Amino acid sequence: MENKSHNHSCSHNHAHDYTGLSGSKYLGVIILNGCITLAEIIGGIMSGSLSLLSDAVHNFSDTVSMVFSYCAWKIAGRKKDEKRTYGYKRAEIIAAFINASVLLVICLFLIFEAVKRFQNPETINGTIMFVIATVGLLANFISMLLLKKESHNNMNIKSSYLHILGDTLSSVGVVLGSIAISVWHIFWIDPVITLVIAVYIMIESWKIVKKTVDILMQSSADLDYAAIQKDIENFEEVRSIHHVHTWMSNENTVYFEAHVDITDCMLSQACSIAGKIEQLLKEKYKIDHVTLQIETDRCSQKDFFKK
Repeated sequence: MENKSHNHSCSHNHAHDYTGLSGSKYLGVIILNGCITLAEIIGGIMSGSLSLLSDAVHNFSDTVSMVFSYCAWKIAGRKKDEKRTYGYKRAEIIAAFINASVLLVICLFLIFEAVKRFQNPETINGTIMFVIATVGLLANFISMLLLKKESHNNMNIKSSYLHILGDTLSSVGVVLGSIAISVWHIFWIDPVITLVIAVYIMIESWKIVKKTVDILMQSSADLDYAAIQKDIENFEEVRSIHHVHTWMSNENTVYFEAHVDITDCMLSQACSIAGKIEQLLKEKYKIDHVTLQIETDRCSQKDFFKK
């Protein structure tokens, strides 16, 4: 007689990774970027520098994105409830996707404007450009340092960090460009700097867009599935593992579910077997949430990924 015992893993030791970024850091970066934006708009108009104005537009988008990221960060920290049983972690993924997408659009606009300016170079006041760009560089560098540590483990903060990094590089380029304009009167260097910076930011932003879309579309987590199958089927009680599904709620949290066909479906053994498999997946493969359906000869198809 077929035994159809369905069992979830009996022990759950789910690790949650929340960044330690403080609200004061966010506020500091927002204020700095707001001040830079205002200064660069005024300086760009006075000097006639496209790269300075483009930097101002970029800084303004940074200020908005930081406010957006902060709100998403606060939402992501909320506890699970009846409506959001997986929690609110994807709020940051949505914020990262929007921020990176906006950056792509801004960069396309800057490239278009830079090409137009390159064809018709304008006289630029290099001194004003240098002073404003230097102030912007210092402020951007401070902002970048405030976000650098937490950007390694959080895609939402990384998207904001990339905004600031792009501004910092942009400011370096504008400073160097202002020197070239003041000393050698090379006015065409202004749109060239804008082009180089815009292309770099587009490449980095596209990486975030691609990753966030994968997560939002519940694409499979990046795991060594052949090794996982081999390790689990090496347990003497396990005949096969099949119908595997994995997904991520954010860039750090992996969910794993599967059917496990065992030699004997006695409940007393099923819980022990599930516990060993869960421990293996968490310790070796860093999978946070594991759900296993224990069974004996229940599924007619036993493909690793269900077709």
